[in-house]
Amino acid sequence: MKNTIKVERAKNNLTQADLAVLAKVSRQTINAIELGKYVPSTVLALRLAAIFKVEMTALFSLEDADWY
Repeated sequence: MKNTIKVERAKNNLTQADLAVLAKVSRQTINAIELGKYVPSTVLALRLAAIFKVEMTALFSLEDADWY
């Protein structure tokens, strides 16, 4: 799954640590999501979308490999 968390963080001038506090997760969780090593729960994905005031589909999208 692709995501634009890093781009949204830059637009909002937030560090991974700042976003982690807002999202109530660890900085390592934010890092893992950005690197594509961790797929967030629906609740966390919705929380991140709310923080950035965007639709969840603006943050996350499926890649071809996600269909198999």
